[in-house]
Amino acid sequence: MIEGVKVKKLRVIPDERGRLMEILRCDDDFFMKFGQIYMTTTYPGVVKGWHYHKIQTDNIAVVKGMLKLVLYDPRDGSSTKGEINEFFIGEHNPLLVQVPKDVYHGWKCVSESEAIVINCPTEPYNYENPDEYRLPYDAKEIPYDWAIKMG
Repeated sequence: MIEGVKVKKLRVIPDERGRLMEILRCDDDFFMKFGQIYMTTTYPGVVKGWHYHKIQTDNIAVVKGMLKLVLYDPRDGSSTKGEINEFFIGEHNPLLVQVPKDVYHGWKCVSESEAIVINCPTEPYNYENPDEYRLPYDAKEIPYDWAIKMG
């Protein structure tokens, strides 16, 4: 596991009316602070990547569909520099993944319908000076191939 990454198995509580799933609580041991909550979607087969933040930490969960969430650690001085982590998260594996600052991350929708992602970053989005540093999905700096791995 990349240094600083935290994973929380999400508890789904179903009853005859539907279901409830807590994603992030202020009393979770890894909770840092609240910046904002936003929802984004990704269509089947689409890759959104790569980017990292210098200030914010992301808390990512998928409430509909499935994503392959991939992290890459480029940090000098990190004990996991150069490491890749893959997480398959969503309806079939409800997880919250906390992505620390300075760690590249991206995802690919691997479900047959669009994935609905909830992120609760520690900082609000700054429209004048976004805390986002991007590379294309196929950047040579990151040793990762988004293609399906047949086995």
